[in-house]
Amino acid sequence: MNQAEKRDGTIVLLGVGHTNAEIVHLWCKSPIPNFRLVCVSRFAFSTYSGMLPGTLADQFKPQQMQIDLPALTNAAGAELILGEVKAMDDETQTLHFADGSSLAFDILSVGVGSMPAGVDTLNGKTVVPIKPMQTFLQRLDQRINETTSKKPTRIKIIGGGVAGIEIALCLATRCEKRFPERSTTIEVLTGSEEIANGMSKKAISRLRQLLQRRNIEVRTSVRAVDISDTSIHTKDQQSIPADVVILATGAVGPAVLSHLGLPTDKRGFLATRRSLQTTKSDLPIFAVGDCGTVINEPSPKAGVYAVRQAPILWGNLNHLTRGEKLEDFRPQSDFLKIVNTGDGKALLQYKGWVFHSRWCWWLKCQIDSRFMRKYQQT
Repeated sequence: MNQAEKRDGTIVLLGVGHTNAEIVHLWCKSPIPNFRLVCVSRFAFSTYSGMLPGTLADQFKPQQMQIDLPALTNAAGAELILGEVKAMDDETQTLHFADGSSLAFDILSVGVGSMPAGVDTLNGKTVVPIKPMQTFLQRLDQRINETTSKKPTRIKIIGGGVAGIEIALCLATRCEKRFPERSTTIEVLTGSEEIANGMSKKAISRLRQLLQRRNIEVRTSVRAVDISDTSIHTKDQQSIPADVVILATGAVGPAVLSHLGLPTDKRGFLATRRSLQTTKSDLPIFAVGDCGTVINEPSPKAGVYAVRQAPILWGNLNHLTRGEKLEDFRPQSDFLKIVNTGDGKALLQYKGWVFHSRWCWWLKCQIDSRFMRKYQQT
């Protein structure tokens, strides 16, 4: 290797979600001198969660919500490894893969997202977890097609947060378009006393009206403890018949995080300082997006925070290679919320304002398209 090709170290991105995808994009323009970039993913494409409900409602083609990782990494001059990490040795700073291979790193950024709570215990042939999003639509259609068309297909969504409500409304549209000959019922089950936690009372009231208009039932204070091939069994000993069960429950850390041997919070997310660096010693490891929790200032698990973390992570990767002090991430206290209602409109909440209109949907499309354009046209 000649001097011009020399590399001082390796920066690894484990998972290419909102934050890490932006690092690859920035690397295209200004690679960190004398370091190579390696991306690790289980899939050859990354899925943008903000466009999943719209794709579910057939408002977008699946390709529109996907980032082609081979194309993106090639444009950055980076390497892409498709594989599953099973262990990490923090002393040698090495990742070990399921196929027996390994990868040493000098700096690691973990951005593997989250999983629905209960995904390990609430399972069975009727269950369709939203994650991994890369295969959600395929698994959902397959399960619906497996149910008999001689009776109503009873679809239950476990999880009444904003994500669950958005999925319910957009799923109603999908059923109308893709399965017009099939009778379906959709019901949202939540262990909370109210739906759409984090939204204002005015916004929640409007969402309830929209659910009622689409004949989507809601049951609150219902907690699932087991799922058989025909029913959901609840903590208060109810048995609720179900043919398709979509898990849209609250977020927990994916299994890969438990293999890394790093400190976590009580939900299994990697514990970090405000700099997004792991709290374990001074290891050159960052956790971003949903999979990390800033212990002293935790934020909701929402994509907007992952996007806002990207400039801080990029700065800290550069600072670390130069031995400089790291910057802190300061999360915003509030942000614009736009819920796709599956009818060509969206519900927008910002501060005290709530609107449900086509222009809200147009705004969401503009925001999502601008975000994805950076990674699809690199």
